[in-house]
Amino acid sequence: MIPIWIATFVPSIMLAQVNTMFVKQGTTLDRRIGNFKIPPASLIGFVTISMLISVVVYDRFLVKFMQKLRKNPRGISLLQRMGIGMVIHILVMVAASLTERYRIHVAKEHGVVESSGGQVPLTILVLLPQFVLIGTADAVLEVAKIEFFYDQAPESMKSLGTSYSLTSQGMGNFFSSFLLRTVSNITSAHGHKGWILNNLNDSHLDYYYAFFAILNFLNFIFFLFMSMMYVYKAEISDLIN
Repeated sequence: MIPIWIATFVPSIMLAQVNTMFVKQGTTLDRRIGNFKIPPASLIGFVTISMLISVVVYDRFLVKFMQKLRKNPRGISLLQRMGIGMVIHILVMVAASLTERYRIHVAKEHGVVESSGGQVPLTILVLLPQFVLIGTADAVLEVAKIEFFYDQAPESMKSLGTSYSLTSQGMGNFFSSFLLRTVSNITSAHGHKGWILNNLNDSHLDYYYAFFAILNFLNFIFFLFMSMMYVYKAEISDLIN
């Protein structure tokens, strides 16, 4: 289970971006909807809404369809579900990179690149796709991750199996800070401007997100290889049946 656990670190790094870089992007955009001004951090609520909707759709529709199709009580295996979540994480970072590229383009067109507090004349709702997609990925991957480590842990170590899933989230936050600092230092070496500056309008956060998309893809290949080698122990749901 350890290689599978290690493969969950990268998706946890992606989740850490929701509370950090995604929200910081929102502070540079037009937050007005009519007379109301949206707090950037409130977009995190769409992650929860997307997750709840995705869980219902998965449980009520997709599982029943796959049960009939594959004769599997779960619909699809836990590792397959985790793999689907990782693929969605790749799409999240591709969408985030393209959105950021467009945001920077608009900032250049309106001459707010040099202004660290300059607001880009672009609605904050342009960030919704990446928040919604990461909520869907969370519903697919994180729930399957908890089930997997609980089901596959030895009977005397069920609580430790559950802690694996929570520990991977902690590691994700740690590595998120480490990667941010490392990428910033490397890209700003030798007098270069760097990808990540205090002024996002003059940064290249789109490159940073593209780097994450590549990292997710490589991690998915690693996960795929480890999954093909993994042998399931009897699942609790199977024992009950």
